[in-house]
Amino acid sequence: MNTMLTKTVKQIIKWMSTEPKEGLQRFIVWREHHIKEKRFILILSFLVGIFTAFAALILKMLIHWIQNFLTENFNTTEANYLYLVYPVVGIFLAGLFVRRIVKDDIGHGVTKILYAISRRQGRIKRHNTWSSVIASSITIGFGGSVGAEAPIVLTGSAIGSNLGSLFKMEHRTLMLLVGCGAAGAVAGIFKAPIAGLVFTLEVLMIDLTMTSLLPLLISAVTAATVSYITTGTDAMFKFHLDQAFELERIPYVILLGIFCGLVSLYFTRAMNAVEGVFGRLGNPYKKLALGGGMLSVLIFLFPPLYGEGYDTIELLLNGTNADEWDTVMNNSFFYGHGQWLLVYLLLIILFKVFASSATNGGGGCGGIFAPSLYLGCIAGFVFAHFSNDFDATTYLPEKNFALMGMAGVMSGVMHAPLTGVFLIAELTGGYDLFLPLMIVSVSSYLTIIAFEPHSIYSMRLAKKGQLLTHHKDRAVLTLMKMEHVVEKDFQIVHPEMDLGQLVHAISSTKRNVFPVTDAQQKLIGIVLLDDIRNIMFRPELYHRFTVGKFMTSPPARLHNTDSMEQVMQVFDDTKAWNLPVVDEEGRYLGFISKSKIFNNYRQVLVHFSDE
Repeated sequence: MNTMLTKTVKQIIKWMSTEPKEGLQRFIVWREHHIKEKRFILILSFLVGIFTAFAALILKMLIHWIQNFLTENFNTTEANYLYLVYPVVGIFLAGLFVRRIVKDDIGHGVTKILYAISRRQGRIKRHNTWSSVIASSITIGFGGSVGAEAPIVLTGSAIGSNLGSLFKMEHRTLMLLVGCGAAGAVAGIFKAPIAGLVFTLEVLMIDLTMTSLLPLLISAVTAATVSYITTGTDAMFKFHLDQAFELERIPYVILLGIFCGLVSLYFTRAMNAVEGVFGRLGNPYKKLALGGGMLSVLIFLFPPLYGEGYDTIELLLNGTNADEWDTVMNNSFFYGHGQWLLVYLLLIILFKVFASSATNGGGGCGGIFAPSLYLGCIAGFVFAHFSNDFDATTYLPEKNFALMGMAGVMSGVMHAPLTGVFLIAELTGGYDLFLPLMIVSVSSYLTIIAFEPHSIYSMRLAKKGQLLTHHKDRAVLTLMKMEHVVEKDFQIVHPEMDLGQLVHAISSTKRNVFPVTDAQQKLIGIVLLDDIRNIMFRPELYHRFTVGKFMTSPPARLHNTDSMEQVMQVFDDTKAWNLPVVDEEGRYLGFISKSKIFNNYRQVLVHFSDE
């Protein structure tokens, strides 16, 4: 065994001493002959776990260093006017970095991963392995009210994708490595290996098989282990259960879940609305002015909106009395007015979504992991504290409900109840509250799906028909492309052509449908062979009738922008076997037949499914 290992090491050193590309090609050839595909995937998943963990570590260190450097001399008893400056500077620098150096959109990290899985066969651009780390550290370090988790998930997925591309892995393996990167990123930044695995399966919708499960586990466990070694084994948030969960509180836990679902709904819809406003501003400096102005004012009025907000979460999870809770109002105009605590926290819930949207819309880079945890913690605390003001109700421990609220809002925003449960349990060590965490998560999820069928990550792709799901038929239809099923060998005719010319066109093709177009190539109708079969062999009529006489309207028209799921729905509605395809201006492009779709479906299914 040792002799074989020594020879392998010597061979690798020899390859590294040659030209890089040549050495890599030699290694790929050697790997194909000596290491089985499945075993090599496990090796790659291990490497992905290590790389993503260190990427997460670097990102957290950069954020904390920038924040401490900028805010260490702040006075806690009065408002700090630098809050008006830092966030604007941060999103300006991040936006400048993205526009001048990256020259690509790196926002909405998880949505980009979903798009890469759905449309790009798991391929993510190389710059995503580092660009999100730099941009998000600048954004959050200067006070951007977003989280670092979505950028690091994109970074991890990019590491997995590019590592697989480097070794010429096929697209199914690339998609698996993308999932490994995401699992490793979540596990590494949160020290939560189970949450990393569940997030990948639940949010990224990686198909669960035994072939995929083991690499995901390896990446998650490896990343979490690296985090434990470098930063210690303590949970990310300290939490001590002072009061055990009692069954009589279950109704209140259910109500908390419903409340969290409504908060998630507000967060989702408000964020989409605000992002829509920024999307209509074409000039980046207009976006900066609006986003920077909105963000700086909100942070000045509500300093807990500065950065990720994890200090506020720590406070609400560990505070035991009013004096400790009131410190959340430090640095603000509310300082010293403890009677306004609930109002202050409710205003934060209301404005947090605007602060997060302004950060990303103005040019910054960040995700909604941290905002959803932040909102959930405050929502749970407010729910319990408000309830305790009424003597008729059972006492609800604020810190316990703050913890459960984190799981509830995360479950609602991401449409991922399992991720919410396991992540919060691992983040805080709150395993003794596992049952209420599940109740809150399920209640929140059931509440939001009554209004929103897709998560905040996937709704943009779902609207475009570009989202893969666990439903295999729908997933295969998503992977199918319109251009692969459009047939263009149909004989085109024109309305002014006579019957003789039409018969001549029929003789040159094996099709029984003929598209009729005008001078601008716009589709105006079709001619069916069955409609002229009884007169097509009567030469005396060849110059008597024109194509326009026999032309009929097709049962429906497909557009080249339709998703394959929409195409199949039209076929089901019309009961047709052939339908024409047109562009946005109505120009004829070809026909789609059911038989062509079925053939292509079978081919895609073979590639999509595990062998």
